Amino acid sequence: MTDATELRRRTAELLAAHPPATTDRLDFLRARFDAGLAWVHYPEGLGGLGAPRSLQVVVDAELEAAGAPDNDPRRIGIGLGMAAPTILQYGTEEQKRRYLRPLWTGEEVWCQLFSEPGAGSDLAALGTRAVREGDDWVVNGQKVWTSSAHVARWAILIARTDPDVPKHAGITYFLCDMTDPGVEVRPLRQITGEAEFNEVFLTDVRIPDSRRLGAIGDGWRVAQTTLNNERVAIGGMRLPREGGMIGPISKTWRERPELRTHDLHQRLLKLWVEAEVARLTGERLRQQLVAGQPGPEGAGMKLAFARLNQEISGLEVELRGEEGLLYDDWTMRRPELVDFTGRDAGYRYLRSKGNSIEGGTSEVLLNIVAERVLGLPAEPRTDKDVAWKDLAR
Repeated sequence: MTDATELRRRTAELLAAHPPATTDRLDFLRARFDAGLAWVHYPEGLGGLGAPRSLQVVVDAELEAAGAPDNDPRRIGIGLGMAAPTILQYGTEEQKRRYLRPLWTGEEVWCQLFSEPGAGSDLAALGTRAVREGDDWVVNGQKVWTSSAHVARWAILIARTDPDVPKHAGITYFLCDMTDPGVEVRPLRQITGEAEFNEVFLTDVRIPDSRRLGAIGDGWRVAQTTLNNERVAIGGMRLPREGGMIGPISKTWRERPELRTHDLHQRLLKLWVEAEVARLTGERLRQQLVAGQPGPEGAGMKLAFARLNQEISGLEVELRGEEGLLYDDWTMRRPELVDFTGRDAGYRYLRSKGNSIEGGTSEVLLNIVAERVLGLPAEPRTDKDVAWKDLAR
């Protein structure tokens, strides 16, 4: 069994063969993947060594100390946090070997084609259709709120393949090439002035059956793996103390004593403690992941993440007063990733409003926590056994 000593030995061999100071960044990342040091808990040949997930920190620490480049995880977060674990669990061997390496090195960016204008909170009501034609599926429909679609090469896509069965049963999961004919990406301008999100129109897009992930009609079960990992990726990210939103407001409090009041002090203390509790809970959640797949606990973490971001950013604007309302970059930009802490307080306040929508609305996540964590009675679902084609829309 691979242990910490073995991982340090393998890391030293990687660094000796590919010195970070003289090796091209992409060449180093490819070599790291091939050495099984990308994500050590993945199988051999797929960027890992079948080692315990907890030992990844050993490799990361050695490489960071040597000045080795990382794979810019924030830029490729959808691929790392959502597409990769789903492909690993449900993909064929050919699919795993084709997609996981360029996904991890960042050569191919991924996006998620799930939500639709009429199927957001009720994702299983989606209407994008995929019709089988020989060895291909012909896809028509519209997706919305798609982060990174404007820079993505690949997308994870769910579409309806059988309208004659209940909505959860007639969905199939695909891997969609964003450069294929019929894929159109349009920007969605947000309250921040940016167009970080997109809407995607699919018109007679042909997807080979070889890019289907999982069985036909089993897409909802496959998608649950994606969604559970997404919530962990958003709400359970590793942060240092005072990482995230609580950092900038704490810094302002220390450096600007003239802004302080007793009331604001009490509220800041409360939020600081809650942010630290959420951070430590995230550490516990990651430890639980070592033993298996993410469960509904990720929904609770994502709920806390959204609420805290909105409350902290609101308090920061209040602390800064008129200055907190300033927002100096109201341009139509198309960012590749979200930068919550490197921008103005006004930006953080506006952008955090989306935290309770993206990655699952807070209302839906409350239901998940109530039913799957607390064991409370499920909400009545009168459409559960009705064919999708017969649902009112």
